[in-house]
Amino acid sequence: EVYPRKIAVVHGALRRDYAEFYARCRRLASALSERGIGLGDTVAVLAPNTPEMLELHYGVPMIGAVLNTMNIRLDGPAIGFMLDHGEAKVIFVDREFSGLAREALSHATVKPLVIDIDDPEYDGPGTGIGAIGYEDFIASGDPHFNWQLPADEWQAISLNYTSGTTGNPKGVVYHHRGAYLLAMGNIVTAEMTQRSVYLWTVPMFHCNGWIFTWSMSIVAGTHVCLRRVSAKNIFEAIAAHKVTHMGGAPTVMGFLINAGEEERKPLPNVVNFFAAAAPPPAATIRKLGDMGFNIIHLYGLTETYGPAVINAWHEEWDDLPSAER
Repeated sequence: EVYPRKIAVVHGALRRDYAEFYARCRRLASALSERGIGLGDTVAVLAPNTPEMLELHYGVPMIGAVLNTMNIRLDGPAIGFMLDHGEAKVIFVDREFSGLAREALSHATVKPLVIDIDDPEYDGPGTGIGAIGYEDFIASGDPHFNWQLPADEWQAISLNYTSGTTGNPKGVVYHHRGAYLLAMGNIVTAEMTQRSVYLWTVPMFHCNGWIFTWSMSIVAGTHVCLRRVSAKNIFEAIAAHKVTHMGGAPTVMGFLINAGEEERKPLPNVVNFFAAAAPPPAATIRKLGDMGFNIIHLYGLTETYGPAVINAWHEEWDDLPSAER
């Protein structure tokens, strides 16, 4: 309502302003509601960082349902376990992962409604397995749907699963209050404003993208979706959209440092890079700093919605020798 013409979402050649983004989320909420999905029902999604993934972060909570973003790097049995454990009523599946979804469903006892996501930025193999496509599904929804705020701030907003252990994934329920607090905390910590442009290199399936999925819209910033994380794609997106914020594990930092000359582009401005997971080596931080990235080290875990602690920088440290910094 305040910034309807501000660009909300960028994906390849696609540009959507906040008015359109909002209308699509309401259509999604309406279409889910028409299928009987409501308070406490789990809506799963198997997709990379696409506009549909962002819309699900809004449309699903609008009806009191719970969003379960699934790790696309897991195998079929693990995802099948999560579908059963989370009691999924609906699953949205990006075409690239239709084979994985088919295998997961063969291991699961639940029989969710399957909706295909056909991202125009994807030109690889994979055929839809769903009863309906995403665009047709939301077209049936009302762009003026009367969505509701949660009746209770402790109401569940999302379900995330930990992985990487020998046992079954563990489900972590996020509530609206916790997600709101971290969304606001991100804005303060990352110094985000209406001029902020966030590049989606952190998977939205990981702790709901460290909650930046919601942070960016609070300040009416711009989400730049990135289907595939590579040095070439990152540098091109930063140059094209004047990206101000991004994040990732040391693996992503390695992509940037080891990029070939043909892949690199000069940064148009300082890019704040939130580094998490394993601590990045000092040499990595130094090299990225020389390239124009401002490295901010965070630590978090699924149970804390993502970022929990930060290395809060002191200006006097700027004057220290490189190694001490």
